[in-house]
Amino acid sequence: MLDGIWATMVLLAIVWACLTGRTEALGAAVFDGANSAIELVVGLVGAMAFFLGLMKIAFDGGLRDAIARGIAPLLGRLFPEVPAKHPAMAAMVMNLASNLAGLGNAATPFGLKAMEELRNLSKSSNTASDAMVLFVAINASAVTLLPPLGTMAVRAAAGSTAPGSIWLPTLLATTCSTVAAVVAHFALRDRPPFRLAPPKTSEHAAAGEEIGNAAEQAENTLPLLDVTGSTEAAVRLHPLARLGTVAVLLALVFALIKSFFGGEGNIGAVSQSLLVPGIIAALVLTGLRGGVPVYEAFIEGARDGLEVALRIIPYLVAMLVAIAMLRASGAIDSAVAFLGPFTAPFGVPAEVLPMALLRPLSGSGSFAVMAETIKEHGPDSFIGLLASTLQGSTETTFYVLAVYFGAAGVRNVRHALYCGLIADVAGFVGAVVACHLFFDVGP
Repeated sequence: MLDGIWATMVLLAIVWACLTGRTEALGAAVFDGANSAIELVVGLVGAMAFFLGLMKIAFDGGLRDAIARGIAPLLGRLFPEVPAKHPAMAAMVMNLASNLAGLGNAATPFGLKAMEELRNLSKSSNTASDAMVLFVAINASAVTLLPPLGTMAVRAAAGSTAPGSIWLPTLLATTCSTVAAVVAHFALRDRPPFRLAPPKTSEHAAAGEEIGNAAEQAENTLPLLDVTGSTEAAVRLHPLARLGTVAVLLALVFALIKSFFGGEGNIGAVSQSLLVPGIIAALVLTGLRGGVPVYEAFIEGARDGLEVALRIIPYLVAMLVAIAMLRASGAIDSAVAFLGPFTAPFGVPAEVLPMALLRPLSGSGSFAVMAETIKEHGPDSFIGLLASTLQGSTETTFYVLAVYFGAAGVRNVRHALYCGLIADVAGFVGAVVACHLFFDVGP
């Protein structure tokens, strides 16, 4: 589908430029767009390497396991048909913990393992079970607790005065999308077009026996995590972790008090300025608490950051050149002028609609559109803030459905696509509302 979208963008730009007499500007836009992609990566690579290095420290220090222990009881309620000690549950816990921590690349292997195990539990090898649909719907909505580091890096490279200001709006938007996906699943699963056919008695007995055997072998099959949260082995804190925690907390409290009594600005503004230093301190202290060699872990994570930045260059070049061509041809300006009167009453600038439409289809493509939007309108404009928030509001729905169900060999996905699309709409609405609540700027 993305092939057709990209080809349409390029060909539409050429046709529109010919009709409007802007072919000369179109040729220049090709080189400008390609250069912009490289400049973006150069500005992005340092921040990506730094923050992914910090994330490696925190993960090695036990951050992901701590999140997993916290969500395990909730998953038991959402997926009552999956035994607590089954390998599917362990894989789902680690997948969602990775997503919550903002590490989607690490979440995918666990997600594929979970789908394989859920298929083994399913009564039909070709039809998605309720657990499979709900699990994929949650992945497609992708609630994330930690700050969107990639988006923050782009905003910082574009000269934003507060790159991390979109964290809370993004958290609100992605929470809306995830809640909508879960609600949509429970609302649609028993509807006639999506209802699962009841299994035959013999099949049900065989499935029960298979579940029991799998549960007995779960610990040897997938020894990923003790999701019970046992605290029998006490963690011995690194002395520097204790001292650093106290020092950082005192420093943050001092900064807030000084602002309050010194008239240096309101508490909200100062709290926002302390966001990035607070995140850095928390991640480093998490590593120290877990006895991690923080410098070595940082170097390893930063190396991964460099690889990520290099890997996205072709995607950025492809999308930024296509967008530059559309902009130079005048097609984008015409579309914005046409759609603006319809979207403005709802507080939605028409300039962000391409981003909203591309987000469910391609993560790298929407990332490139976001970067171009920020460059064109400014990182701290309402359009730039909304585009940044939209990037983290949902996951790439069609990609997630294709990869997860394809890996499980499931052809009948039932209502999974509807859940994903409902989540996309909810994430878009949540992003718009959140940006209007948090940012006192006009479109």
